[in-house]
Amino acid sequence: MTTDHTKVEPEGETCLPVNAAVQDGPVTEPDDPRVMAAVRHFRIVVRSIQAHSAWVERQCGLSAAQLWALWEVARAPGMNVSEIARRLSIKPATASNLLDKVENKGLLKRARSGPDQRVVKLFVTGDGEELLGTAPLPAQGALLDGLTRMDEECLSGLNDGLKELVEILSIKDEGSALAPMPPGKS
Repeated sequence: MTTDHTKVEPEGETCLPVNAAVQDGPVTEPDDPRVMAAVRHFRIVVRSIQAHSAWVERQCGLSAAQLWALWEVARAPGMNVSEIARRLSIKPATASNLLDKVENKGLLKRARSGPDQRVVKLFVTGDGEELLGTAPLPAQGALLDGLTRMDEECLSGLNDGLKELVEILSIKDEGSALAPMPPGKS
């Protein structure tokens, strides 16, 4: 019996062997305490985000991303889907799907107004306002809240380090930069 061990590679990406020399410069040993501390910190960050998302959903019946979108509309009534997508750093199609779910719960409404009837504006309903009054904070999510609380120098250093890490990774999904974090398992 033979097994097909064909590698499935992301479209447009090339998989390199783990030991491929793809980076010039210093190489740190995998068991370096600094490397292991960074791995643990990444795990804590991801699990914290997942736990916050699951907690938000249990508290108010919306995903963390849906709550954030509703909160953004409440902050600036009349914005459009493209603006929500920009504020949440997601694709417009993803924002539209997310907003459909919030609208289906009666928390958001879409309206066409003004001379250009193609433009759809978003507004929070009375039920949406009520939910926002009791929803868990931070409405924009744990990650964004944490990043906005960091001191400027630390945030710049984090961005520089993460940018370098993304450049080093041999398999990366650049499109994931505009995808919401998956919810945690509760």
